[in-house]
Amino acid sequence: MRKELPATGTDWDSLQAEMIEFGKGDADWRRARTAVYVFNAGEDVLRVAKEAYALYSSENALGPAAFPSLKRMEGEVLDMGLSLLNAPEGAVGNMTSGGTESILMAVKACRNQARAAGRDTAGGEILVPHSAHPAFDKAAWYLDLRVVRVPVSEALTADVPAMADAINERTLMLVGSAPCFPYGLIDPIGALSDLALERDVWLHVDACVGGYFTPFARMNGIPAPEFDFSIPGVRSISADLHKYGYTAKGASTIFHRSEEQREHHVFTFDGWPSGGMSTPTFAGTRPGGAIAAAWAVMHYLGVEGYCEKVRMVTDTREKLMREIRAIPGMRTFGEPQLGLFTYGSDELDPFAVWRQLAKRGWFTGLVTEPRAVHLMLSPAHAQVADDYLSDLREAVEAVRARGERAEGTKATYA
Repeated sequence: MRKELPATGTDWDSLQAEMIEFGKGDADWRRARTAVYVFNAGEDVLRVAKEAYALYSSENALGPAAFPSLKRMEGEVLDMGLSLLNAPEGAVGNMTSGGTESILMAVKACRNQARAAGRDTAGGEILVPHSAHPAFDKAAWYLDLRVVRVPVSEALTADVPAMADAINERTLMLVGSAPCFPYGLIDPIGALSDLALERDVWLHVDACVGGYFTPFARMNGIPAPEFDFSIPGVRSISADLHKYGYTAKGASTIFHRSEEQREHHVFTFDGWPSGGMSTPTFAGTRPGGAIAAAWAVMHYLGVEGYCEKVRMVTDTREKLMREIRAIPGMRTFGEPQLGLFTYGSDELDPFAVWRQLAKRGWFTGLVTEPRAVHLMLSPAHAQVADDYLSDLREAVEAVRARGERAEGTKATYA
């Protein structure tokens, strides 16, 4: 039966209680029992984000003349991001609703720049490693383009020679991830840059996961490879604030090496009675709360705070990987350096292990190539790592006792 709007209103206390009841079946991220979707940096950071969002929850960044406060805060957030990503003078950016929109804007700018240069872009190709995010396929679907996915190397990173072989006259964009979502590994952006410069192709770096993590990891001494605007062939970067920036959803950033590039993603129109309109992203209305929360959290943590949060995550990842490898029959994949990694088994069904962990209250991701359990860690996981490992050992033994071996079930993110 269709839900009808109530004839009369309900008091907030009753509604709040009902909403809390709704959430009792949700994944328990507040106790750090999830390792996907939510980035839990602690109650203090969450409070800053919530209260800052509430202060500007009614303001609309569509109107910078009406709300210069939002224009200022967005500008400062972008300046901080550009600095972290070693952007040159003249580089610019905008905040968006999330990584998908940031990627969409980069692809749109690339396509429109090619059109402006006289190229026929119908059926133009975006060349990506097989591990690249589906947001590129979504962008291609919207923009009448085509994604070509190239198998990754044995190291599970972009196979640059194979990508070079796949370039043709329809290629508009190359993509590298820093890191990719499935494996938590940074593609060889330097080699992709050399290729992009040699073939005069736009190189986009998808740093939605790592843009606000990897710079601090490098400050902490982790030898993560360079991936940002310090590499000359990188033309645009997407980086999510609401992931490892720990800001409120939805907040991401799209950065361009130059204003000339960005002009190709901005929408302008004046053929209606209300005069000219210009929007820097796909959205019209842009929530002021997301901008305010990003500004507040970034100032609250600062470099020192972010470095400490990164240290908590990387120490936890190293501990979990070490202990998982010590469990008979279990293994990890690749050599991740940041906050994501995958683990599985050559003899037991990793999806069966995942199901056993889910019964114990843990909600994490899955990977199908290879079949593996996927963890995206937050600072809060430092407090529950031992509990997870204890439950994992029990889960492995339960799967072993049931004789469950790998079969071809697909993991799906809906």
